[in-house]
Amino acid sequence: MQAHELAVEAVASRMRQLFETRTPFRVYHGSTNSTRRSQRRLDNTVDTSGLNRVLNVDTIKKAALVEPNVAMDALVEATLKHGLVPLVVMEFPGITVGGGFSGTSGESSSFRYGSFDSTINWIEMVLPNGDIARASKTENPDLFWGAASAFGTLGVVTLLEVQLREAKQYVQLNYRHVKDFNDVVKILQHETLDGTPNDYVDAITFSLTSTIICTGRLVDTLPLNSFPQRFLRARDPWFSVHAQRIEKHLLANPQTLMQTDFIPIRDYLFRYDRGAFWTGFYAFRYFLTPFNRITRFLLNPFMHTRVMYRALHQSGLSDFHIVQDVGVPYSTATDLAIWLDENLDIYPLWLCPLRTRRDDGEAAHHGLHAEFADAERTPEVLLNFGVWGPGSYSRRECVRKNRELEAAVQRLGGKKWLYAQAFYTEEEFWAHYDRAAYDELRKRYHAGHLPSVYDKVKVDVDAEEAAALASWAAWVVAFVWRVWPLAGLYGVYRAVLGGDYLLQKRQAEPVEVGDNKKRA
Repeated sequence: MQAHELAVEAVASRMRQLFETRTPFRVYHGSTNSTRRSQRRLDNTVDTSGLNRVLNVDTIKKAALVEPNVAMDALVEATLKHGLVPLVVMEFPGITVGGGFSGTSGESSSFRYGSFDSTINWIEMVLPNGDIARASKTENPDLFWGAASAFGTLGVVTLLEVQLREAKQYVQLNYRHVKDFNDVVKILQHETLDGTPNDYVDAITFSLTSTIICTGRLVDTLPLNSFPQRFLRARDPWFSVHAQRIEKHLLANPQTLMQTDFIPIRDYLFRYDRGAFWTGFYAFRYFLTPFNRITRFLLNPFMHTRVMYRALHQSGLSDFHIVQDVGVPYSTATDLAIWLDENLDIYPLWLCPLRTRRDDGEAAHHGLHAEFADAERTPEVLLNFGVWGPGSYSRRECVRKNRELEAAVQRLGGKKWLYAQAFYTEEEFWAHYDRAAYDELRKRYHAGHLPSVYDKVKVDVDAEEAAALASWAAWVVAFVWRVWPLAGLYGVYRAVLGGDYLLQKRQAEPVEVGDNKKRA
C-alpha cells in the first residue's frame, strides 16, 4: 500500500499542476484495448501506467483490491490462486480493470451481474483539482456512478475493489442450434431468468436463420472418458471456428439437439482472445493469406487481441470498419437483426444479454447513464449485438453506415456503448444521454474544463479531411496510405516494435501439471 500511496500522490501532484492553469489532461495508461487511438503527450499527460498491481485478495469478503491498469488475465490469475474469480470477466485479457469500470464492459455473466462497473464495491479517485476521494454505491454515490462509463472525464480512478465469487475447474458449455431469430430471443430470455442454473449465456448468429446459443455452468469434474476442450494454445482452435463447426454439425444432424464441451475456466473466460472473436479473419483476407489450421498456428503470435489492437490503432484501418456494440430491448431485438441483415450484412454477430437496470435507488441516478436506474425508462435487460466487420473503403460511406446503425438503435429504444467512436452530431448525442446530470457532476467535482465524453468519442470527418488537405505533404501521405497493403504492414510493424508481439511470445501458455494450472 505504501508504494500505491506514493504513486497516487504523484498522480495527484501532477493533476494539481495542470488544474492551476485549467489545462485539460490526458491519461497515459500504457497499452490499451480501446478502439480509439491514444497518444502520450508530455505537456498535459498524467502517467498512471505504474498502477498495475493486485494489492490484495480477501477470501472472506470475496473481493480483490486492484489498481486500474491490472489486465483481466493478471486479475484472473491472482484470484484463481485463491479459488475465486471476478463476477464479470471481459473476454479480452488485455482489457484493464480501470478500463472496464470507466467504459461499459459486459460479458456472458452480465445477464446476472450487469456490466463490470456494477461489480465494483468502491473506488479511489483523484479529482481534477488533485483531491483524493473515495466513492461507492453508498459513499459519494454520485461520483461513483458518474465515474462509471465516464471515460475518465471526471478524474482518474486509482484503486478499485472488485467483487469475486467461488471458481470451479471447468465451464460445462452447452451449444444449441436455433433457426428462427424470434426463437433465439425467446430462448435467451428463458435461459437468463432468475433461478436458472446458468452462470454464462451468450450466442453467435451466423445468419438470420442460424444461431448457436451457448449456456455455461461452472463445474469441478469431467464426465468419465471425456477430455477438456482448450482454446488458448496455438494448436487449439479459435473458439469462433470451433463454434461454427458445431453449427454445421448440428445443422447436418437435426436429431442432435445439443453439443457439450467441458472447458478449463481460464480458456472459457478468454475464449475469444485468439482471433478477437472472429475479426482476425479480416486480417487474413486483407493480406491475401489462406485461412486454415496451419496458417492460424503459424501466425498465432499476431492473432491475440493485445497485438491486434495495437496494429488496428497504428494502421488506421478501423476508420473503414464498423466496430460497434449496441443494446436493444428483447421486444425489438428481431427488428434490429432484420435491419442489420438488410443494411449491413455483417456476420457473425455476437449476442449477449446485459442487465442494465441498477438497484441502488437514488444512488444510481447520476451521470451519463442516469436513466439506467429508472425502471420506467429502461428495460431490465438489453440484448447486446456485437457488430464488427468491414464498412467501406470510402471513409464517408463508412461513417454513413455507422450513423444509420446508431439511428436504427435509437428508433428501436436501444443504446450504443461508447467504447468505440460515436458518429452522432453533438445535438444527437446529448439527446441519447443525460447531459444535465453529467454536467452537474462535472461542475461539482471540478471537471468542467475537461473534454466531455462526446469530445472523446466523436468523429469529425470534415476536420479529418481539412487536416489532410492542409498541406501537399499531408495530402500525399494520406493518398499513399490508401495504397494496399501499406497501412496494414505499418500496423503490424508498430505492433511488433511496441512490444505487444514480444509480450505475447513471452507469455507462456497454461500447461497442466497434475490438477494444477501453472505458468512456466
